[in-house]
Amino acid sequence: MSKLFYNDKSKDSKTLFESWSFSKTNYLLFISGLILVIVGYLVMGYGEVNSFQSLSLAPALLFLGYIVFIPSSLIYRNRTLDKD
Repeated sequence: MSKLFYNDKSKDSKTLFESWSFSKTNYLLFISGLILVIVGYLVMGYGEVNSFQSLSLAPALLFLGYIVFIPSSLIYRNRTLDKD
């Protein structure tokens, strides 16, 4: 708990975005997941009641967005090591 409120300006302390482990790949995966979710809801809304769009395509897009892309954007980490 002491590290939570500890405010030392030593060289080991970093600002929030310098210590943030998200890279460009993480943001691209997250944005593509959000786009898939939005497109999935739009396809579901504009499709007929018993059509391929509403019953198969839209749930597949939502599954890819919610279950594949968004969690993978949170889990993915670059394997390169910093050499400071």
